[in-house]
Amino acid sequence: MPTGNRSRISNLNICLTGFMGTGKTAVASELASITGRRVIDVDLEIVKTAGMSINDIFATMGEPRFREIETQEIRKASSQNRVIISTGGGAVLKGENMELLRARGVVVCLSAGAGVIFERIRHSTERPLLKVDDPLGRIKELLASREPYYKNCDLMINTEQKTPAEVAREILEEIA
Repeated sequence: MPTGNRSRISNLNICLTGFMGTGKTAVASELASITGRRVIDVDLEIVKTAGMSINDIFATMGEPRFREIETQEIRKASSQNRVIISTGGGAVLKGENMELLRARGVVVCLSAGAGVIFERIRHSTERPLLKVDDPLGRIKELLASREPYYKNCDLMINTEQKTPAEVAREILEEIA
C-alpha cells in the first residue's frame, strides 16, 4: 500500500475485492463488527437499483449493462467516508472503478486457489459467469485473466485455511 495512505487510514474506506468465493461478504461483516463501520455490498445495491437479481440482469440486460450499474453503485459507495465496500469480483476490470475506490479507500483483494473457490461456490445458483459445462475450468480461466487486475490492489490476502475473523484481523493489522 502506498505510504501516503497509511497516515490517513482511519478516515479511509476499506474496499474489498477478489474473485467470487474468496469471502468478501463474510470478511466485510467481520470488519464491520470489529470497526463499527457500515458495510456497503455493491452487488446488493445493484440488485436494489435494477429491481432484479444479478442472474436476471445478466440474462435480460447482459454483462455490459451490469457493469454500468456496478460503476454507478461504486461511485455512490466511494463518495462516503469510513465505510466497508464489498465489490463483485469483476469490479477491478474497469479502471474507473479502481480510481473511485482508491480516491477514498484502500483496496484489499481477497484470494484463494481455483479448487478452493470451486468447493466454496459449487452449489450456488447465483453465479451467472459459472453457468457453463466446466465451472472449474471457467474459474481457472477467469482467475488467470483477472490476475493482473487483482495484483494491482493495495493489499492481497489469501483466505484459504483462515476464518473470516482471522482475515479481517489480518487486514486491519496490515493497514494500521
